[in-house]
Amino acid sequence: MESWRKNLYSVWIAQFIAMVGMSMVIPFLPFYIRELGVTNPEELEHWSGIVFSGPFILSFILTPIWGALGDKFGKKSMVLRAIFGLAISQLLIGFAANVEQLFIFRMVQGAISGFIAASLGLVSSGTPKEKSGYAIGILQTSISFGTVIGPFIGGVFSDMTSYRTVFFITSGMCMISGVLIVFIVKEPPKIGTNKSYSVVDNFRYVAASRGILTAMISITFLQISITVAQPVFALFVESITLNIEYISTLTGAIFGTLGIFSVISAPWWGRRNDSKSFKKNIIIAVTGAGIFYVLHTFITNPFLLFPVRAGLGLFIGGIVPVIYAYINKNISDDRKSGVMGFASSFTLFGNLVGPLLCTLLLYGIELKYIFLIAGVMMFVNALLIYFYVNEPARNTEQILDYEKNNIAINEKQTQAVKEYE
Repeated sequence: MESWRKNLYSVWIAQFIAMVGMSMVIPFLPFYIRELGVTNPEELEHWSGIVFSGPFILSFILTPIWGALGDKFGKKSMVLRAIFGLAISQLLIGFAANVEQLFIFRMVQGAISGFIAASLGLVSSGTPKEKSGYAIGILQTSISFGTVIGPFIGGVFSDMTSYRTVFFITSGMCMISGVLIVFIVKEPPKIGTNKSYSVVDNFRYVAASRGILTAMISITFLQISITVAQPVFALFVESITLNIEYISTLTGAIFGTLGIFSVISAPWWGRRNDSKSFKKNIIIAVTGAGIFYVLHTFITNPFLLFPVRAGLGLFIGGIVPVIYAYINKNISDDRKSGVMGFASSFTLFGNLVGPLLCTLLLYGIELKYIFLIAGVMMFVNALLIYFYVNEPARNTEQILDYEKNNIAINEKQTQAVKEYE
């Protein structure tokens, strides 16, 4: 088996285990906050948005730094730092005594984690450009597939034990994931120049490329649209459910439906992006997601959420692979981790703003209208992409980039590639 495929599948397994653990707890954070003593409905809604945003406050700042360090000291080391950091943070969250401590420990998670960004940098660095869309799409399925199983398992454990216990289980699963990476994943060779780039260098590189910068700004606004309703999803399900005896299990099953259909669609979107128009693909994905977000507003029976979440998953599965593949194909190999770190930082900024925007909106509107706003934001994003994102000149640019990379490979680097394979 080719080494890039071995790394891809190994990281997929490790990331899947981690995402199962993480998605066991994410949908139920509002219920955990209630368990910590926040019982007033309005305060619960607002704290949910604040706590959801916690990890993204510091990770938005630190992710580009971790990415630059990955280019300099090795991408595998950054993946290990992220997954073991995630294990530590989940353990701390399980010991939280109040909502303030929960918020602080969520910030710690953002500071020392960033597993998805680190994994993306490692896999994209060792993958041939012509296979990058496929690889990123496959890697995305580990996230989606994890969110299929995790919420349901987390809901069952929560109903049987407590929310606190689920965090301890998540910590253990992240430790297992880290051990797998230690023994299976190989550091991809450096191909191209031996130069190391600082965070400032990478920022200038991004700022100088209109296409990459526009794609990253699009990521931010798309993530705001995706995350603005996430903090209150469990409360929304609760609000339209008459029998709440097994509310965590039901919420987990509904939440996981999105993951099932993201798993189905992500590889298809990835392969499509390797051969079809980037601009057309992203507009279709974003518009479709917007339609299904709007449909949430009109649901009054929790079981009707299953087909709506399924449709949303089909289109959400195409957003991240398409944009990240576009960025990956337009950067040089020696900047992979650094620039992808910035892409992740733009993503994290959207993840930070979305929950906080949710908190502000709930001061003036009903909970269900958050989903309507999310849908409208998706439509606006589709229009922005249509008018301001140019289709890349695929063939010419890729051939030139390929030739430049070949010229840059010296004998030492060629030997490194042979040893890697």
